[in-house]
Amino acid sequence: MAKQKINLTIDDVPLSVPEGTTIMEAAERIGVRIPRLCYHPDLSMAGSCRVCIVEVAGMGYYMASCSVKVWEGMEVQTNSPEIRRARRDIVELLLDNHNMDCQTCERDGHCELQNLAYAMGVRRRHFEGQRKRFPVDLSSHSVVRDPEKCILCGRCVRACAEIQGVHNLSQHGRGFHTVVAPAHEANMDDSVCIQCGQCINVCPTAAFLEKRNSRDVWDALADPDLHVVVQTAPSIRAAIGEGFGLPPGTPATGRMITALRRLGFDAVFDTNFGADLTIVEEAHELLIRLRGDAPLPMITSCSPGWINFLEKFYPELIPHASTCKSPMSMLSTLTKTFYAERKGIDPKRIYNVAVMPCVAKKYEARRPEHFTPEGTPYTDAVLTTRELIWMIKSYGIDFLRLPDGEFDAPLGVSSGAGDIFGTTGGVMEATLRAASELVTGKPADRLEFTEVRAVEGLRETYVAIGDRAIHVGVANGLTNAKTLLDKIINREEEFHVIEVMACPGGCIGGGGQPYPAESVKVLDPELLRKRAAALYEIDRGKTLRKSYENPAVDEVYDQFLGGPGSTKAHQLLHTHYRGALPRGIR
Repeated sequence: MAKQKINLTIDDVPLSVPEGTTIMEAAERIGVRIPRLCYHPDLSMAGSCRVCIVEVAGMGYYMASCSVKVWEGMEVQTNSPEIRRARRDIVELLLDNHNMDCQTCERDGHCELQNLAYAMGVRRRHFEGQRKRFPVDLSSHSVVRDPEKCILCGRCVRACAEIQGVHNLSQHGRGFHTVVAPAHEANMDDSVCIQCGQCINVCPTAAFLEKRNSRDVWDALADPDLHVVVQTAPSIRAAIGEGFGLPPGTPATGRMITALRRLGFDAVFDTNFGADLTIVEEAHELLIRLRGDAPLPMITSCSPGWINFLEKFYPELIPHASTCKSPMSMLSTLTKTFYAERKGIDPKRIYNVAVMPCVAKKYEARRPEHFTPEGTPYTDAVLTTRELIWMIKSYGIDFLRLPDGEFDAPLGVSSGAGDIFGTTGGVMEATLRAASELVTGKPADRLEFTEVRAVEGLRETYVAIGDRAIHVGVANGLTNAKTLLDKIINREEEFHVIEVMACPGGCIGGGGQPYPAESVKVLDPELLRKRAAALYEIDRGKTLRKSYENPAVDEVYDQFLGGPGSTKAHQLLHTHYRGALPRGIR
C-alpha cells in the first residue's frame, strides 16, 4: 500500500514526500544537505548532537531534522541567520572540549567535526575553559580508544550494539565527566570487544583508531638483515584506489603490487593463494563432516572478529567452526616454513607483513595459536588499507601513474575463487566450487553461485551438489549471524555449512578500509556493492577460477605438505579455539 503524500515547503521550495519522511531526508530531495554529526543512515536515531536543527513555522524551539518527521503544511527554514548562528555555537562548544591537535591527528582531513567547523565558518574559538581529560586506552591489539576526542555522538555505541550485537560500549558518568567505554570503564582488552573496528568506521572524529604498525614496518624495511615479505588480502585491491581519488570499485591490483615493491619489500605475495589453500582444506573438512565424522553445520573460520565473537558469546558452537587457519595465517605460516626452506633463508630473518582490511587481523596475529614453535609470530605486523595508503603517500609514490606489477610465484599465484573471499558469500561460493567436484567426482557444472551473495546481510538457501541439497547460510554483521546461530542452538534449522563475516559486506566493509568521501558513509550498501563488484570482475577475468586448479597449490602440496588433510597440513594450516565466557551473554 502506497504511503500518503505529505506537502510542505523547505526554504520556500514546495515539495511532496511520502508520509514518515524526516525533515533531513525531505531536504536532500531538493538538494539541501543539512549538517549532521550523530546521524548515521545505518544506525538508529539518536538526535543528540543537535547540529541538524532547523526552524519550523509555529514552533517555539528548534527541531532536530534527523528525527522529526514531516507533517502536512510544514514550513521549514534550514539556513536562516539564527539557525546558522545556533549551529555554529553548538560546534564551537564541541570544539571547546576537544583537542587542538588537528595537524597531528590521524583523522586530519577525514574528520567530520573538522569539516563541519570549516563549512560553518568557525575560524577561532570563542569559548575557552576547562577541558575533559581522560587517558588513551592502548590495551587492545587492534583498537585505540581516545576519550578526549569523543564528542558523545553515540555512533560507536549503536554500531557495536545494532550491527555487531556485542554491546561492549556505553556512556558512563554525567555531564562534564561523561565518557564512552566498556562496562565499568574497563580497558578494551579486558572487555567483550571483538576487535572488529566497526567503531572506528562510524566514529566522526578520532576517538577510535586502529593501532598502527606502520612504524614497525618502516623499521623492518630499513633493516638490511631482514628479508621483508608482504601479502595483500583480496579486498585491498578493490578499495586502495579510493585513497588516491579513484572511484569506488576500481580494481588496482597491479599498481598496488608496484607500490609495494617501491616501498622496498623483498617479496610480494597474494593472500589469495592462502584463500585457495583454505578452500582446499575447508572443502576436505566439509566432506569429512558430511560423512558424519564431525558435527554439522561447519562454520567458516577466516574472520577473526567472528572467531572472537564465537569464543565469547557462543562457545558451545566452537566444535562447528572449521579448524582451518585464515588465509593470512596460512600464507604467513608457509612463508616462514616452505618459502624459507626453498630460498635457504633462516626463518628468523623473515619479517612477515600482511595488508588487511580488518583491524582484528592485528589481534589474530598475536594469538599464541599463530606463533612459531619458537614462540614468535608467523605474522610479524599487520597494516590496514588505510595504513598502506598513508605509507605510499608518505614515500612520495604517485600511485595513479604506476605501471602494473605481478605477484611473486608460487605464493602469489591464485584463482578467482581467492579473489571473491573479500566479499560476503565469497567464501561460501568458493567452497561450493570445490565441494561440487569433490562430492560428484566431476567438473563443476557452474562456477557462479549468485544465490549465496549477501551484501544485504543475511541469506539462507539450498544449493544442489550432485543429487544432494546442501543447506547453506551466509551472514555478515554479527547481529545477522545471531539469527543463524540461534537457529542452530534451538534446533530450528539444520544447516550443512554457514559462512560468517564479522563486518558488513564482508572484508570489503572491514574496520581498516579507506574512509570514503564525506557524502558517503562507510557502511553504505552501494559503496559495498561497488567494492564487491570489483572482486567479481577480477574473478571473471581470470582463466583460473577454482582453487583446486591452482598449480601453485598443487606444487606446495606435492613438495611440502603432502596432500590436503595430511598430518603436516593439519600441523601447519589448522588451529584450535577457546571459549572465553559462559553462555548467556547476548
